[in-house]
Amino acid sequence: MSVPGTTVQHKWVAGARPRTLPAAVVPVAVGVACAAGVVDVIAWRAVAALVVSLSLQIAVNYANDYSDGIRGTDEVRVGPVRLVASGLAKPAEVKRAAFLAFGVAGVAGLALAIAVGPELLVVGAAAMAAAWFYTGGPRPYGYAGFGELFVFVFFGLVATAGTTYVQTEKLTGLSVAASIPVGALACALLVVNNLRDIPTDTVSNKKTLAVRLGDARTRALYQLLLAGAFVTAALTALDRPWALLALLALPLAVPPIKAVRGGARGRALIAVLGGTGRLQLGFGALYALGLWIGA
Repeated sequence: MSVPGTTVQHKWVAGARPRTLPAAVVPVAVGVACAAGVVDVIAWRAVAALVVSLSLQIAVNYANDYSDGIRGTDEVRVGPVRLVASGLAKPAEVKRAAFLAFGVAGVAGLALAIAVGPELLVVGAAAMAAAWFYTGGPRPYGYAGFGELFVFVFFGLVATAGTTYVQTEKLTGLSVAASIPVGALACALLVVNNLRDIPTDTVSNKKTLAVRLGDARTRALYQLLLAGAFVTAALTALDRPWALLALLALPLAVPPIKAVRGGARGRALIAVLGGTGRLQLGFGALYALGLWIGA
């Protein structure tokens, strides 16, 4: 099956799932802001960290497309188009795209490892393995309900504190604390995505956290993650008071929370996913700005 009117360029952009990319941009921005005031920020290291984060996000999106596609778990889907399941691309092509993105991340990560230290190679290898085995391999942990844990660790703690580390060459308490709201919002993206897919994932025997919790508790978890992001960001203001700028993003949280509380389902949750992405970007920009000017 193919999607009429879909160009070659457009299908690969769609397969990269642009709405999920804020999860890669925000932790780098916040991590660099945490380093400000501790050291003079080294621009090329910040850019390299962003390349690593974006490439890994794109790689995991393609890897999920490939793995879910060959398993047949995406045959009935209400979310964004999947390349393999829709017939827009062959499985081998999508797999190559995933490994190309991993390769880009690897090159940028290697440059950082040469400049900072070999410990980054271990972290990078762990991140790539986690990205692939999320839905890949014989026992994908994303099918067992551990996807949110992966997102929190790698797109929260590792991406945020790791970005600060490549600047300061040490782990700082502020960067670890700041990774909590960043990770919470990244998890919220996955939670609303999996909330939308509960019916189809249940049929496909994908036991995501949303399937395990059920509809009502997943909706409660989503709201808790958004509230937790604002509360934990406010707590970091004890160290850098301007971090409270993040609270100005509260209005962006209202529409997605209203939709989730109102019982939005199926395609209606695609708009919630977009709203959550906008919240993450707005929150991240304000939070990073506050952390930077408060340094």
